[in-house]
Amino acid sequence: MTSEALAAAERKMARAVEVMERDFQGVRTGRASTALVERIHVDYYGTQTPLNQLAGISVPEAHQIVIQPWDRSVLGAIEKAIIKSDIGLVPNVDGTVVRLNIPQLTEERRKDIVRVVHKRMEEARVEIRNLRREAADELKREERDGDVGSDEARRQLDQLQKLTDRFVADVDRLGAAKEHEVLEV
Repeated sequence: MTSEALAAAERKMARAVEVMERDFQGVRTGRASTALVERIHVDYYGTQTPLNQLAGISVPEAHQIVIQPWDRSVLGAIEKAIIKSDIGLVPNVDGTVVRLNIPQLTEERRKDIVRVVHKRMEEARVEIRNLRREAADELKREERDGDVGSDEARRQLDQLQKLTDRFVADVDRLGAAKEHEVLEV
């Protein structure tokens, strides 16, 4: 049973790191990336639909994103959704496509983005620690119930701590890489 608790904790910790990494893809770094707009939801005939299901999204230049909807009637809805989103870009509707020009980031804006990255890293660390605590509680409960001996429980708790340390190190490594990418001019 205890190895199941460790395996479940490992899966959940890995998922927490993956979610943080996916969130980092949507953080502006001064370069155009389709990840900036893929998660925007557009009101398409009364249904909230992800933008990447309504249009082709491309990056023809380093500082421009082009969104080409498959249905021209949705251009206005795409424009409204981009304006309402928190990406801070102004869409330019050009007949059949929407163009987003990505301006160069100022030093102050880069520092703000780094703060957002650090906040997301801390959220991931807290989530990993909470998962560790839940797994440790389960291991201690099993020891208390007599399902596992005290030596085995101690060994499992040590493995759990090593697992936690590994995932926290992954969070730190990914966060440092994103911070470097944001601060790069």
